[in-house]
Amino acid sequence: MSWLSNLGQFAKLMGQLPRLKEEAERMQQRLDQVVVEGDAGAGMVKVRMNGRMVVLGCTISPEALALNDREMLEDLITAATNQALEKARQALGEETSKFMSGMGLPAGLNLPGMG
Repeated sequence: MSWLSNLGQFAKLMGQLPRLKEEAERMQQRLDQVVVEGDAGAGMVKVRMNGRMVVLGCTISPEALALNDREMLEDLITAATNQALEKARQALGEETSKFMSGMGLPAGLNLPGMG
C-alpha cells in the first residue's frame, strides 16, 4: 500500500474513534460469552475457556484418575488446554473480522489489541 492510502485509512479511523471504542467494548463482552472446550484422551480431560483465553474450568474423569498415571494426566491436561486455546484463538479471529468489517476497515489493518 502507498503511504497516501495508509494516511487515508488512518484519517478514516480517527474519524470513527468514538464508534470504534464502543464497538471494541462490545466485542470484548461477546468474547466473554464465547465458551470453547478442548478435550484429550477421548474426553478423559476437558478444559473450558472463554474467547478472551481465560480458563474457566478443567474436568478430569474418574477413569483418568483411576489410572494413577501422573505424567499421562499432565499430558492430557496440556493437550486439552492447547486444543481449547486454539479454538479460543479462532473465535477471537472471527470476532475481530466481524469487528473490522462492521467498522468498514480492511482486514489487514493490524490494530493493537485486535488480534
